[in-house]
Amino acid sequence: LTKNVPMFVCTMAYPTVPCPLHVFEPRYRLMIRRSMETGTKQFGMCISDSQNGFADYGCMLQIRNVHFLPDGRSVVDTIGGKRFRVLRRGMKDGYCTADIEYLEDVKVS
Repeated sequence: LTKNVPMFVCTMAYPTVPCPLHVFEPRYRLMIRRSMETGTKQFGMCISDSQNGFADYGCMLQIRNVHFLPDGRSVVDTIGGKRFRVLRRGMKDGYCTADIEYLEDVKVS
């Protein structure tokens, strides 16, 4: 998953750290539903950036569980996965998307 990755522009996320989300905006409700239906169960998380819309670096979030509420909102249990760098920004049905490349840490001996 490196092309047209759905992006949740909200907060900072880190690898291995749980990131519970309360999703209420229609665009993100759609994004979460699509992530679940397509089976990827993941999306990117970036903080907001006034010039580019969202930051150049972020973290993939993997959905562990979703609790859909009767009014359409949801509580999403996610955990941080791989870090990435944004190569190209896009938009799909109101939410941001990006082409990304994953970051590799330099191994220390």
